[in-house]
Amino acid sequence: MTEKTQSLYLQEKMLRGSAWLTFSNVASRLLGALYIIPWYAWMGTHAKQANSLFSMGYTIYALFLMISTAGIPGAIAKLIARYNSMKEFRVSQKVLYRALQLSLGLGIIFAGLMYVGAPWLAKISGGGTVLVPIIRMLCFALVTFPSMSVIRGYFQGNNTMEPFAISQVAEQVIRVLYMILSAFFIMQVWQGNYVTAVSQSTFAAFVGMLASYGVLLYFLKKEAPFIRERLERSRDQVTFETRVLVKEIVKEALPFIVLGAGVTVFKLVDQVTFIATMKNFTGYSHDQLLELFSLFSANPDKLTMVVVAIATSIALTGMPLITSLATQGNRHELGKMLSLNLQLFVYLITPATFGLILLAYPLNTVFYSADRLGSYVLIESAVAALFIGLFTVASTLLQGLDHDRSAVFYWLIGLIIKSVIQVPLIRVLEVYGPLLATMLGLAVTCSLSLYKLRKVAYFDHQMTLRRSLLVFFVTMSMCALAFGMRQLCYLFLTPESGWQAFLICLLTASVGAISYFYFTLKIRLVDRLFGPRAKVWRRRLKIR
Repeated sequence: MTEKTQSLYLQEKMLRGSAWLTFSNVASRLLGALYIIPWYAWMGTHAKQANSLFSMGYTIYALFLMISTAGIPGAIAKLIARYNSMKEFRVSQKVLYRALQLSLGLGIIFAGLMYVGAPWLAKISGGGTVLVPIIRMLCFALVTFPSMSVIRGYFQGNNTMEPFAISQVAEQVIRVLYMILSAFFIMQVWQGNYVTAVSQSTFAAFVGMLASYGVLLYFLKKEAPFIRERLERSRDQVTFETRVLVKEIVKEALPFIVLGAGVTVFKLVDQVTFIATMKNFTGYSHDQLLELFSLFSANPDKLTMVVVAIATSIALTGMPLITSLATQGNRHELGKMLSLNLQLFVYLITPATFGLILLAYPLNTVFYSADRLGSYVLIESAVAALFIGLFTVASTLLQGLDHDRSAVFYWLIGLIIKSVIQVPLIRVLEVYGPLLATMLGLAVTCSLSLYKLRKVAYFDHQMTLRRSLLVFFVTMSMCALAFGMRQLCYLFLTPESGWQAFLICLLTASVGAISYFYFTLKIRLVDRLFGPRAKVWRRRLKIR
């Protein structure tokens, strides 16, 4: 394979994997955002409190999830990519089997700990006793998720993203369906309690995972002949005892624990400090504080996580390829792959972020209510999501290059900065304070991570910067057209009405997306990122 052919092959592999994961992540996040419209309405006067309790329960669950999985899925992907590049396929299979055993045990242990510790966790989170059953309902999912995510890590390490992607969509479809049906029957048919409805909404995570498990096992069975063929070609020059293999898995997994839980820990700082700090210097009631917490944490997450999902897709696809190239010592292709990852991030995230900012008010109306404060907080959340996305990509790339300690250290610096400035910013800015503290902390983390990537990988940072600036200017052109469409819509439609706000979002977003894609095709920027397929798109759209 020539150097040019290899480069195109790796680019195609990266783009194909990113496309599958972007589709599944965005589809999953959209489903996770769309369910909130009927769910929120059915909760009636308790909507904001219900959403706050749901968010608090999920934050605790997410932290336990990261601890119980022990970073094993990411470590599995990295180890399998490494041993596959060495053609030690039998070791890769052993890694999978031992990781499944380890993750199943960890899931049972930590689910038990979360169940027993639910009253204490509810107390320190500020949710009160009503949060206890919600936390306990999530324990079922905690048993299942670690072993399921190991199988996803196996497919990720093999750069086979289709099973990973389809399992995510199946999980989310079944989860959302269960949430909507349970909320409807409890609140609308049986006139039940909103805490019961929220508890069943969190139990939906377990139901969704059963669907995901089914999809993954189907693809594993389908892959069996290919797996047997690779085992026959295995070099078998590397052998491990079970104890040594488990030790290597755990060693690789530790940084994934910290960085995988990185954003969740930032949110946990918000959860622990916001209500307690606000109680000390304001006269808000507990219910009012839950509503404010919902405005900056639970509500915008449903929308901004779509942006983060794109970054996650790029990071998950890029990491095994980066590890393989680093193992092979192919520094030239490694630098190009790093640059491609960062450019894809900028190309996709920049217009998405500015689109959220431009449509903050009507989007907030569609999903929640016509709320000026909620829309302002959503704008700040969109900017924060940009930093979260960059952190996800940069830290994952560092892990792929075996600079795990640096990635963890930079995250720790960002966390310390956030923790120090969190309370003062809450006192001065109230609901805006936690998000600003997150942005400032992650800004430092991202800067240090990018500097380290440039230092160890020697990628063309000047070209990456130039193209990033070009994307920014194209995005500003897109925003000008989208802003014009939004203002035109305001002449005939009002963002105060849910359905009219939806039409405003649909028309404005369509103009923005079409214009952005047209401009980047016209100036040949898409060619640099997507290769020969850009010519096909340009020909079909008759763009010269």
